Amino acid sequence: MISSISIQSTPAAQSAISGTSRLVHRNVHQTPFLSPLHHHHSHHQHSFRRSLRVRAIDAAQPYDLEARLVMRLNQSTRLKIAIIGFGNFGQFLAKAFVRQGHIVYAHSRSNYLVAAESIGAAFVSDPHDLCELHPDVMVICTSIISTESVLRSLPLQRLRRNTLFVDVLSVKEFPKNIFLQVLPPHFDILCTHPMFGPESGKHSWQNLPFVFDKVRIGGENLRQARVENFLDIFRNEGCRMVEMSCEEHDKYAAGTQFITHTTGRILEKLQLESTPINTKGYETLLDLVENTSGDSFDLFYGLFMYNENAMEQLERLDLAFEALKKELFGHLHEILRKQLFGKSEEGDVRPVLEKLPKKASRLLPPGAPQ
Repeated sequence: MISSISIQSTPAAQSAISGTSRLVHRNVHQTPFLSPLHHHHSHHQHSFRRSLRVRAIDAAQPYDLEARLVMRLNQSTRLKIAIIGFGNFGQFLAKAFVRQGHIVYAHSRSNYLVAAESIGAAFVSDPHDLCELHPDVMVICTSIISTESVLRSLPLQRLRRNTLFVDVLSVKEFPKNIFLQVLPPHFDILCTHPMFGPESGKHSWQNLPFVFDKVRIGGENLRQARVENFLDIFRNEGCRMVEMSCEEHDKYAAGTQFITHTTGRILEKLQLESTPINTKGYETLLDLVENTSGDSFDLFYGLFMYNENAMEQLERLDLAFEALKKELFGHLHEILRKQLFGKSEEGDVRPVLEKLPKKASRLLPPGAPQ
């Protein structure tokens, strides 16, 4: 009789054990009848068979080398990420973090316990308790205007000295300067801007731009690897990774993101409605209004207040609108003269809207404040 057979999970081990088990089974049950003269020898064989154990040595044990290596690899790439500010955008990011196997802690002024649990994150209401959990990454996901006060309120002394701080704000020079002012030099700083949100990225992040600037990262291999592990979250989701300085980002963003939000807010004031004869262009405008109106006014105000390039873009937008009106009225004035006098006056030059120069101040009248 076979006392025990350890069958493990690997197919090769199962096959080998199955074959051995059948062989032993046949030996036990098909042994010919033995006479009393062979009793002592039979008893010895029977004892030997009783002690027989079949084991699969190469099977995947819980603590074998391969399992330990896999576990060690997972532990080296898994991050403990704390999200400070667990509103819509914080929850939006948390879903991706959890989906990729990272541990997520959520903290916010409001109670998001239910929302955090539904995502798979742990909600921590007290900032001291949060910092004592020693997260690898602290993601600042607050509004632009509250970033500094939130950062200064954190008990930084309870964190590990090499903790990585990440911001995901829509402006970059402002949080960079705040981080450098408030955070001690032993903390790492990564400024990022996922240029999408819960609406534009609700189906996929594929090819959506993710801008980042490694402002201050320690030279140790572990700290370098930790930054790459965090960035891999967005790489794995298919984002188009764009590394550029915070200053360069804000110059581009003023001409793209701020103008987009401003246009959407203006169209929202017009209270545009869908019609039975919508054109593709009009549908695009309606989509723009929906996307921009879904964001808080604090975000729009932050894009204006905390990006030094925004005022220039606002002035250029105003000047472009005035120039366009002059061109329209110029055409109208010429038509009226033709109706009154039968022809245009000689030497009349019709005003034409031209492209505005890059600097709005060039269009200001002499002596006007710059």
